[in-house]
Amino acid sequence: MPKVSLDMPAQILADLKLHVGDDGKFVSVADAIRTACRKMLDQLDAIDVRHGRMEGKQ
Repeated sequence: MPKVSLDMPAQILADLKLHVGDDGKFVSVADAIRTACRKMLDQLDAIDVRHGRMEGKQ
């Protein structure tokens, strides 16, 4: 799996870490970021379908 490096404001990272760990929804920050990216891509695909830029996903 390729690795990606990025800069992120400290406040966003701190907010994200509130949802990570034994009491959180995600097992790691990386898992949270991957999940957020997948959800964003699904939303962008849905927008593209609505605007006729691509056929519905199967």
